[in-house]
Amino acid sequence: DRFGLFLSLSWRTLQSGGSVLDAVEMGCACCEMEQCDGSVGYGGSPDEYGETTLDAMIMNGNTMEVGAVADLRRIKNAIGVARAVMERTDHTLLVGESASVFAENMGFIAEDLTTNKSLNIFTQWLKGNCQPNYRKNVFPDPSMSCGPYKPKATLNQRKRVAQHANTRSHDTIGMVALDQNGHVAAGTSTNGLTHKVPGRVGDSPIVGAGAYADSSAGAATATGDGDVMMRFLPSYLAVELMRAGADPSAACKTAISRIKRHYSDFFGAIICANTTGHFGAACNKVPGFSQFHYMVSNSESDTPLMKSVDCI
Repeated sequence: DRFGLFLSLSWRTLQSGGSVLDAVEMGCACCEMEQCDGSVGYGGSPDEYGETTLDAMIMNGNTMEVGAVADLRRIKNAIGVARAVMERTDHTLLVGESASVFAENMGFIAEDLTTNKSLNIFTQWLKGNCQPNYRKNVFPDPSMSCGPYKPKATLNQRKRVAQHANTRSHDTIGMVALDQNGHVAAGTSTNGLTHKVPGRVGDSPIVGAGAYADSSAGAATATGDGDVMMRFLPSYLAVELMRAGADPSAACKTAISRIKRHYSDFFGAIICANTTGHFGAACNKVPGFSQFHYMVSNSESDTPLMKSVDCI
């Protein structure tokens, strides 16, 4: 499994004296270059214009510093740019074209993120009348037609369409790293939703939503329907619950349950780890998604171990 390879690289980075930040960046960067399951890195998830844009975030649990980028164009190494935001500016989040210019100024290479695969996905979508999409309360009818769209005079409350959630794959790589001194870091990287409205930013680069780390409590990272999940800051909530004494599994379950109270059929999962090295995960049960798989490397095993949890 390629996720196992990325985790091995992160683990070896820690073992060879690298920092938790180095470990998180290494794992996410390898996933970006290998395109993981298509939902991370270049050549995946084209938006309504056919362009692939990237979101990423990295957090230092010792200093509470964060670097993040969103709607990043032309730069493959999103997690690297996020770390540069953290280490080479006083800011937390840079977005869009200006984030790309910053990256180029910092020495990152600009290149086309489109591939034959992403171009084909986009072309087929156009041929299929731009279905599915994420528009509502506009005309022409977005359930039947492509844009450009204009606002409708009346607003209709429509239930979110479950088909938007791709339960076959996680939509992000999220990593948590803990070293023998209790230092914690977390990071995420994603190319977001396929056919998203251009400019859309999900949960991944948002502090406390996509990930959160605090070396006095632990860390968490989330995956799934970011538009819903980011409204509840699940990673922040889970870390605060661990600070209050909850074990990682219980903290994860509570964070998922909080979202489920309002959106019973959302697609999502979260992993949590505390400062003593204990870990857990939780996910919301929806059709086609009853178990969540994640990977762990620690001193008890030479190779990454696949873990799973039954969804609630």
